[in-house]
Amino acid sequence: MLKMLNDIKEIRIEKTNQTRIGEFDENNLKFGREFTDHMFVADYHDGEWQDARIIPYQNLSLSPATSFIHYGQSIFEGLKAHKSENGEILVFRPDANWKRMNESAHRMCMAQLPRELFMDSIIKLLQLDSAWMPSAKGTSMYIRPFMFATEPFLGVKPSPSYRFMVILSPSGSYYSEPVRVKIEKHYARAMEGGVGSAKTSGNYAASLYPALQGMKEGYDQLIWTDAKDHERIEEAGTMNIMFVVDGKVITPKPSTSILDGITRQSVVQIARDWGYEVEQRTIYVKEILEAIQNGTLTEAFGVGTAATIAPIKTIGIDGVDYDLNPVDNRPFSQKMGAYLSDYKHGKVDDEYHWLVRV
Repeated sequence: MLKMLNDIKEIRIEKTNQTRIGEFDENNLKFGREFTDHMFVADYHDGEWQDARIIPYQNLSLSPATSFIHYGQSIFEGLKAHKSENGEILVFRPDANWKRMNESAHRMCMAQLPRELFMDSIIKLLQLDSAWMPSAKGTSMYIRPFMFATEPFLGVKPSPSYRFMVILSPSGSYYSEPVRVKIEKHYARAMEGGVGSAKTSGNYAASLYPALQGMKEGYDQLIWTDAKDHERIEEAGTMNIMFVVDGKVITPKPSTSILDGITRQSVVQIARDWGYEVEQRTIYVKEILEAIQNGTLTEAFGVGTAATIAPIKTIGIDGVDYDLNPVDNRPFSQKMGAYLSDYKHGKVDDEYHWLVRV
């Protein structure tokens, strides 16, 4: 059953005088390049969220002393909406994103977001900009909620004020081809006890330089390892990582250095319900290398909101590239990718109650 949300009267709406819908070509969409006519904004001060509003998409005006610019109190989420065959807009697992955003906010000493504010900001915005909703194969509406500290003060302390925003981006696929990855054993993205489990901007900033070096070597992404010994696999740059070894689905267990991905959670639950043995545990680089060499590793793929199911065709380990099974010979990830796509488009029964109808 699809859940319904009631309209919230308190959100003030200011419509644009000039739509940009004429610039929109759903058959030629890149990921994260196009943005709809409107955006949601709410501000937190004096201990409460105030002035919830949808306004025309526009640049922001901020003080040069705005604290998030200097001290990094900035978090975000990413989720998607898809159009069903009968034209409905379906949002996939927004409750999970709301919960994770508040977990990130807690770790970063930021204000908590009420569920109603989070959910209705997304629903109202999707309703207003529904004409931008793409329906071509491989497209979706990428939804980006984010929050940042707004106090204009050059002192290292949690800000007492925040801004929460939502923008929409009609997008194509994040990866159009199977990816080449390198297991990174020098640089680190996050460490135990740090903020790796929070979806905070600084984690991604830390990944940019090593990812750029990897791209120069011909890789699309890095697979991060633990910061202490670089012996344990953690996650990839834009997605969690999964393997099929000896018929078992294995993935690193969540920790303070690994983002607990919502697509990852979904795949784990579905796979278990399908009867697969799933292990969330410590995975060592050496065991993956051994599984490649002895032929027991049959599939490797990334899972994430942007990537969904991203098959990995090559893994680089210690300067050696290992090519994996052809993508068309990967029964688990092929089946999972097709099922998730059908689920998000409303083509199968919503047995997990993960869909919200707009």
